[in-house]
Formats: sequence, structure tokens, C-alpha cells
Amino acid sequence: MTIPTSNAANPLEAAHSTTLLAPTASAPKGGDGRSPGKLAWRRFKRDRTGVISAYVVIFFFVVAICAPLIAKLYGKDPYTTYGANDTSLLDDFGSPVLPNGGMSSDFWFGIEPGLGRDVLTFLLYGIRNSLLIATATTLLVAVIGIAVGITAGYLGGRTDYLVGRVIDVLLAFPSTLFFIAFWPVMLSILVSPEESTPVWLTVVSLITIMTAFGWASIARLLRGEVLALREREFVEAARVTGASPARIIFKELLPNLWTPILIQATLALPAFVTAEAGLSFLGVGLTEPTPDWGVMIERGSDVYQSDITFMLFPGATMVIFVIAFNLLGDSVRDALDPKTKR
Repeated sequence: MTIPTSNAANPLEAAHSTTLLAPTASAPKGGDGRSPGKLAWRRFKRDRTGVISAYVVIFFFVVAICAPLIAKLYGKDPYTTYGANDTSLLDDFGSPVLPNGGMSSDFWFGIEPGLGRDVLTFLLYGIRNSLLIATATTLLVAVIGIAVGITAGYLGGRTDYLVGRVIDVLLAFPSTLFFIAFWPVMLSILVSPEESTPVWLTVVSLITIMTAFGWASIARLLRGEVLALREREFVEAARVTGASPARIIFKELLPNLWTPILIQATLALPAFVTAEAGLSFLGVGLTEPTPDWGVMIERGSDVYQSDITFMLFPGATMVIFVIAFNLLGDSVRDALDPKTKR
């Protein structure tokens, strides 16, 4: 009598065959290992408000950069007084003869009451000058705020105390009153009263003064962030391994601060746009005949009773830009920090 043998006589062979037949785990998909930057970009693209705001902001910057080219193709410039050269464009009271501020095929946005300058080119160059000043100020404020905030937060001690007091003074200082009171004094020191102030000097002075009073807020924010980060484990590990302070700042701290830096920058730029326009409106910044948002609004406030159209274009465009940039800043904040949802 023969005894039947099992097909898997050896238990090890049976276990090995079972292992080979078992389904293998699927490899992770490529999207599961996205970097934080890619995840933030993906969240931003899903925000329709942020995307539309970004397109509006990009449009304004493209218009500002291409203002000379657009004016050349249009065939007008912001300095020629077309109404004074052609008396048929203005009536006896200096108002445009044609309705809606003198809009026509020759002057798409009309002409300025009194002097008859072309509104479209004046607005294009005004956007260019305002965004130039605001962008330069924002970049300088970010650089100074980053340097001062990180230095004070990392060093601590007496350095942190002194920087903190300076920041408190700057944040409590009435900067607008300072501009109005000391702007003529500063220009009289730099330029003789008999000479006209160069435009470049006015622009540099505006950028300098707004930067001097604008870096404190971002420096205070970054100082607080660094005070919390310098006690974290990865910073302590870098110190133990003998990393220099510069390496700790640039390799360990700064990469963790880009989110508040970007958020503060997107919120600061529209604030500087309105601040610069307000100073020009008060006669403390750019003045005629230099094109500027504030200059146009100030001029429009003088002629709105006879021609409200002239104030409509600079006022509407500035409001659209500031709202779009503020909405863009909110969208960037939500994309970088998804825990804070609107």
C-alpha cells in the first residue's frame, strides 16, 4: 500500500511560492511627493479669485512697463498741451467741447480741462511712475526688514532690546505729518530755492522716506518668528554640529520665513501705492507736470464740477489695482498657509 505524497512536501518551498503569488504593493504615485511649493501653487490655481487678481496685477505691470511703447503707437504724449495748441478742443471756460471729457477717436480717454493734455497717456505714465516708486520701496523695505528682524531675533539680548525700541518708535511716529512738515525743509537743503527740484531727486526722496518708516512692521514680524524658530530642534542640531551663524540664518531660518515675507510684501505694495498717491495729492510728492496717480486725482478734485470724467479714470484704476493686489495677497496667504482659510 502506497502512501500519497503532498505536492508541497517542503514547508519552506510552500511559503516561498505563497510569497511569490502574493500581490505586491503598488508604487507611490508621482503626485504624492510634491514639494511644499508645488502644493502651494496647486492650491493657488484652484482659487479663482486669486488667479483673476493675478491677471489684473500682471496687466497693470505690463501696461506700466510698456507705457512709452503704447504712447508711441497711440501717437500722443502726456506733456503736450493739445487744448492750448488747438483752441477748438476747449470752450471759453477751459472745459472739453466734446461730451464725456472730450472723448473721441483722437483722444480715447478725453483731454484734461484747462491745459488739454491727453488723459490716456497721462494715466499710463502715472501708473508707471506710481508702480515704480511703490515696487522699489517694497523691495527695500523687505530687504531691510529681513536683515534687521532676523539679526535682532537671532542675537537677542541687548541687540534685540535696542532694535525693538527703534521699531516701537517708528511704528508710533506720525509719518504722514513728518512728510508734510519736513519735506520742504529737506528739499531746500538739497536744492536752491531759485532752482526747480529735479524729478529724480523727488522720486529718490520719496522712496527713501517711505522705506525709512516702512521696514519696521516686517522687521517686528520676522523678529518674533525667529525668536520662536531659534529654539527648535533643527537649529539646535545645526549649532551642535558647529554650523556658523551665517549658515544657520541662511540655511535653517530663512527658508522657514519665506511665507510671512511674501505675505507681508503682497500687502505692503498696495499700501505704498496709496501712500505715494496721498502724498502727491497733498503736494508733498510728485507734482505737475510729472504724471502720477496722486497728481491726476489732485487735478481732478479741482475740475470735477465741470468735468468729472478726468477724475474717474485715475480713481477707478487705482481702486481696481489696490483691490486686486489685496485679494492676491489673501490668496497667496491661503495657498502658503492652508490652515488660515478665509
